[in-house]
Amino acid sequence: MIAASSSDDVGRAAAALVAEGNPAVVGVATGSSPITAYRELVRHRSLCDDVQLWLLDEYVGLPARHPCRYRSVIIEQLARPLGLPDHQVHGPDVDAADLDDAAERYEEDLRRLGGVDVQILGIGRNGHIGFNEPGTPFGSRAHAGVLTETTRADNARFFRDLDDVPHRMITQGLGTIAAARRIVLIASGPTKRDAITTLLTCPPTTDLPASALLDHPDVTIIGDQAALAGVLDHSTLVEHT
Repeated sequence: MIAASSSDDVGRAAAALVAEGNPAVVGVATGSSPITAYRELVRHRSLCDDVQLWLLDEYVGLPARHPCRYRSVIIEQLARPLGLPDHQVHGPDVDAADLDDAAERYEEDLRRLGGVDVQILGIGRNGHIGFNEPGTPFGSRAHAGVLTETTRADNARFFRDLDDVPHRMITQGLGTIAAARRIVLIASGPTKRDAITTLLTCPPTTDLPASALLDHPDVTIIGDQAALAGVLDHSTLVEHT
């Protein structure tokens, strides 16, 4: 675990870890927490020109160029500022007639590519990673599903109002995420405190999807003081941190 004094320091630490070893495939998440890391990666041009960016998840039902579509977000925040062509940003086919088949193809495409070298993650206030909500099996692979109202409400800040937030998605499964060779989980702000505290002080449980990562051999959690307030002085952190 790395404790940073500010969200900017979180971004600097995360970017350094992501760029380590010149990864060929980087799994990318959206949301508030990874933004400062992306800024640092862009500022130092830390990723190679042929890096492949692999989306953690994607909404179903938004137009292809909608600014809240996650592929659009990653292109805008990371790929184009790095000078990477759009075709190096990969996402599931959320416009497919058969979403279950699209999720299976996304899993297979990632497997053929050789898997993710380093996966960037945020964490939801209910402990979700990607769009894997509480109750998702730890061994799950990429799948289509329905967003909980908690997650829709949390994401409404990126839309005009709650009614505009999609109800469906495709996400990498917990088993897919855990197959990444390295994982960098970023947490910023007080809304993440309860999830991080539970993650770092309690045994793994499907009630907290992020706890699927506790047995991963190379996972680093980076947070600011607000996110880590519940564990910085805790004497019973699980060994995996």
